[in-house]
Parts: sequence; structure tokens; C-alpha cells
Amino acid sequence: MTVDAHLDLAHNALDLGRDLTLSLGELRKIDSRADIPTVTIPALCDGNVAVVFGTLWVDPKKFTDPESAHKHALKQLDVYRRWQDQGLIRLVDSREGLEAHLSRWQQDRVPGLIVLIEGAEPIRTPEEVSFWRNQGVRLVALAWTKSRYAGGTGNPGGLTELGGELLQAMTDSNMALDTSHLAEQSFWEALEIWKGPVSASHSNPRTLVPTDRHLTDEMIAELGKRNGVIGIVPFNKFLQPGWERGQARLSLDVPKKHLEYLANRVGWDKVGIGSDMDGGFGLNELPAGLDEPRDLIKVVQGAPLEARELVLGENWLRWLRSWL
Repeated sequence: MTVDAHLDLAHNALDLGRDLTLSLGELRKIDSRADIPTVTIPALCDGNVAVVFGTLWVDPKKFTDPESAHKHALKQLDVYRRWQDQGLIRLVDSREGLEAHLSRWQQDRVPGLIVLIEGAEPIRTPEEVSFWRNQGVRLVALAWTKSRYAGGTGNPGGLTELGGELLQAMTDSNMALDTSHLAEQSFWEALEIWKGPVSASHSNPRTLVPTDRHLTDEMIAELGKRNGVIGIVPFNKFLQPGWERGQARLSLDVPKKHLEYLANRVGWDKVGIGSDMDGGFGLNELPAGLDEPRDLIKVVQGAPLEARELVLGENWLRWLRSWL
């Protein structure tokens, strides 16, 4: 059983026009883009992926104001609802719903999906958090590159006053905070306020890849203290400094080093996968042998035998059960 804590499924379907109801082989035959598809819903089923965190990600370059971001995020949410109506996925928004889904998954292999807002611009005001909770959203990442709420990747800066209000509204609505993409200053200022469930859905160690996209040792340690789970991203550019598109695919030994690095600092019980393997890159940007969701099991083979199921999914499930 695999849990993938970060996939941009609605973005792929709505913004890139990919029919994710097809088999992966069928989609690859008709999609000629350089970023070769790696994920479809049938591929998740075939790969024993029981739960995914499915994003509402709105490109800030295209949707530059809160109103347009809000409308587009709702369109992405409708994609997930249509898939549920077709019996292709199950939306999960409670602990009871998670347990019921996992029981049914043993028979039908239909993936469960927990909705994550990646970059909080679609939330027009902090008062709107309760609206999004009623729509099924359970996790929020404050920024992608940056937002009205916080600094983000490539845009250092702190938490804004509005960001503090957003965190309070998230607390009131029992949301979880995803710290991936947060600028370091925003990370620490947010965690001064935040007392609820926290994770990094898709982040790697900054020591191994020294950019502000990833987590410092101190940030990793703080997430561990708060019983957060960190999901590694097996994107070659996030695995090895200097890797560029067009170069040879890395060995699967490289993401294993990232897992081990994290585990040495927070324990094997706080490490998972947030593959993001459909997030703006494709097959040739993943390590050799990681071609589709069924291959995620290869990533954990560098972990001790007793920790492999934990990393593959049980750690995320335990974290979800603690607060959902």
C-alpha cells in the first residue's frame, strides 16, 4: 500500500488537457509533449496507491489576482468531484472516511484523494477558510513562489499579517499546514504561531541540494519534533545539484540517500513519499527505473526492511489518523 503525498492531478487534467482516465500507455501514445506522462488514475490503481494528496494548484503567472485564482481552484476541485462521481476516486475528508476508504480499497483499488491547496492565493481572505473546509480541503500550503500570506521558493520573506490571520483560521477549521515551498523566514514565523498538524508534503534536504526549495537540518529537526512527516521528491533536479534536463537519468540510489539523510535526523517513522511526479516534469526527469506509480516501491528499498512499509505509506496514514 502506497501513499503519495503530492500529485497535481487536477492541474494535469484541466490545465494540460490530459485524460487521466486513460491507461498510462494509452496517454503516452497520444501525448507528444517532452514531459512524458507518468501518472494516470488507472496507473495509480495498478501501482497499489491507496491514498494521494491531490492538489489545487493555480499558476500564479496566469492567475494573478485572488478572484481568478479562487475561480480556477474551484474548477480543479470540480475535476476531482467528477472523478468521484464516475467511481474513479474517493474523496476523503475525515478519519472515519479514511478508514472506510481503506477497507473498500482492499477490494476495489480505487485511490482515495485528500485535497491540498498548494499556494494559498485561491483563499481570497482568511475568513474564507471555513468555506474551503466545507468543500473538502484539509491541507494548505501558504505559498508556492510567494503569496499574499508568506514568502516562498525563490522569494525570501516572512509571514505577512494576513498570513498570521490565515493560520488562525486554519486552526479554527482543523486544517493541516504543509510547509513545502515556504521561505525559511516564513517557515519559522509560521511555526511560532502554528500548533496544529504540520508536514512537508514534498521536500528534500537542503544539505544535499542547497537551494531554498528544500529544508535545512534545523527545519527538518523541527518538523520531527512536531511529529510531522516529510515526503521526498524523486525529481532529478531536486536530488542532485547541477542536474539539468537532457542529462542522463539518475540512479535510484540517489533518492535512497535522501531518505536515509532524513531518517538519520527524524527517524524512519517520519519519512514518506510526496512524489510530485506529474508536477511540471516527466519520465526523463525521474531516476532510471521510476517510470510510473508502481515503481515508487523501488524508492523505499534502500530503507531497512522493517521501515519500508512505514515509508511507503504507513507513516502518512498514522499522521492523517492523528488529526483528520
